[in-house]
Amino acid sequence: MRRSMVLGWADAPLKRFVDDARLQLAVLMHTSGQVLAQVGFRRSLDVQTACALSAAINASAGQLGLLVDGAPFRALHYGGKARQLFLGQVGGHDDPLVLLAVFDTESSLGIVQLYLEELRVALKAARPDASATDASPALAEDFERELNRNLASLFGRD
Repeated sequence: MRRSMVLGWADAPLKRFVDDARLQLAVLMHTSGQVLAQVGFRRSLDVQTACALSAAINASAGQLGLLVDGAPFRALHYGGKARQLFLGQVGGHDDPLVLLAVFDTESSLGIVQLYLEELRVALKAARPDASATDASPALAEDFERELNRNLASLFGRD
């Protein structure tokens, strides 16, 4: 997979979404798990691990939705006692993006969904056009190796 991108274009829309929806943390990524923007993570390993797992969950949910309902599941919600998680697609059909949002009792799924459409509009407006991107691949050459190393570390298989 080869992608080009302009770094930082999604930072401001994601930050505003986090503030408006009162989230604890959020990450916006390509469906491959490559980070576009993040707010709230303290360590890069946490971001990389969250993205790898989120990309896998998103792909699995899409296939499961096709089997169960004939259409991919586009969003998932987990409501824990202290924290909740929302995972959903926010990009267009031509280049879908995945959002992972974590929130506590200061917010709710309804509030997240309320501001989700505003995020979609802001991302569409902020997205650089194809002529503004460079020709270099956005995925680093060692992306897969780093991903496997981080997953092995997460599951204690160093």
